[in-house]
Amino acid sequence: MRGPARRGMPYHAWMPRNIMTPTPGLFAEPDALKPLAERMRPRSLDEIVGQQRLVGADKALRRALEAGKIHSMVLWGPPGCGKTTLALLVARYADADFRAISAVLSGLPDVRKALAEAEVNFAQGRRTVLFVDEVHRFNKTQQDAFLPHIEKGVIIFIGATTENPSFELNSALLSRCRVHVLEPISTDDIVAALKRALSDSERGLGELQLQVSDASLESIAQAADGDVRRALTLLEIAAELAENNRIDDTTLTQVLADRTRRFDKMGEQFYDQISALHKSVRSSDPDAAVYWLCRMLDGGVDPLYLARRMTRMAVEDVGLAEPRAWRMALDAWDTYERLGSPEGELGLAQLAIWLAISPKSNAAYMAYNKARAAIREGGTLEVPMHLRNAPTKLMKGLGYGKGYQYDHDAEGGIALDQQCLPDALAGSVFYEPVDRGLELQLREKLLALRAAREKARSK
Repeated sequence: MRGPARRGMPYHAWMPRNIMTPTPGLFAEPDALKPLAERMRPRSLDEIVGQQRLVGADKALRRALEAGKIHSMVLWGPPGCGKTTLALLVARYADADFRAISAVLSGLPDVRKALAEAEVNFAQGRRTVLFVDEVHRFNKTQQDAFLPHIEKGVIIFIGATTENPSFELNSALLSRCRVHVLEPISTDDIVAALKRALSDSERGLGELQLQVSDASLESIAQAADGDVRRALTLLEIAAELAENNRIDDTTLTQVLADRTRRFDKMGEQFYDQISALHKSVRSSDPDAAVYWLCRMLDGGVDPLYLARRMTRMAVEDVGLAEPRAWRMALDAWDTYERLGSPEGELGLAQLAIWLAISPKSNAAYMAYNKARAAIREGGTLEVPMHLRNAPTKLMKGLGYGKGYQYDHDAEGGIALDQQCLPDALAGSVFYEPVDRGLELQLREKLLALRAAREKARSK
């Protein structure tokens, strides 16, 4: 593997005390073997790219860090946005020991060991920053283990998560921490980080004097999709493949051949994007609808899941304003099952567009919800006697079916004065069609029918 000679300040020289790095010796990790992204990790708040809302000049978190006033926190953001870096800098600015554990690799015994070490430090008058990566993977019992130590000040707890803390962390832990939301890094900020790595001869690739155009750096930054670590990794790979120290289009094509967008199946990104698809359809925006559909397909979502969700949209949001949408949803679902990918995905795209441009009505959905609410509140109401079935003499003798009017024999085919709801709900209205699409005609007919029923019953 080709690469520049590595020299300069050792990684551990600027790190907080007791960061749990290997003791120099047989198992020490030389700087030359560390990935570029690790070597270029910011050593001060000024070196952080992005996140200016949190650590920009005169921002509250920055002022607290520079004043050494550190609080327990949860850092929520996508991969490569700087959560680990910020935790390291918290320890550095607080002049505290740094202890890191991963919820992926650690269990309750590891948590207890880390807390015991922090207790020793606390007794000796030293603070410990305990960084828990992927904290959302810890269960409630493991999360609860931190609570008394946070309260007593034994540890400054920093949890990092890519998932929504409201769903993944218990309320007791959240109540003791401030949640800081980190955002994906912009393309411009990632380009700035790449240029810093290219010019830095101590930690970066400066000694190689690589030739790379601004357009190529922007392509790498866009491919990184908000992840600085990923961008630096792509740059390092490109540097290793470069001929004559030049990263050209051929090299870039090889490096970016497998470009994938940021997506976490069944995680926060997943639910945000299916929500965006549903709401784009509801807002009659076909362009947004087909965009979010393709984003989810690109992210690896099962197309049959999308077919099922869009069938729900056809029933819930389009409804009787355009009944054909329901049939089209089932046809698109069937088409995908018959054709598979990629041909079947076109059927799903057509469905998304059709649903978006169709007139909308949730009147049937609302009628369903109102009826269910009436059942919950009203309990088991008796069926009116004239509507009951009377298959035996005894039942007929008790009045079952007495007074029932056979609608086909009534004038106009409807027995207008016949009550079909239980007595306690007589006159209730559940279905109120909108004045859009086919429901406009249904509305006119239903209003006329209700008026006729009211007139017939008032006689």
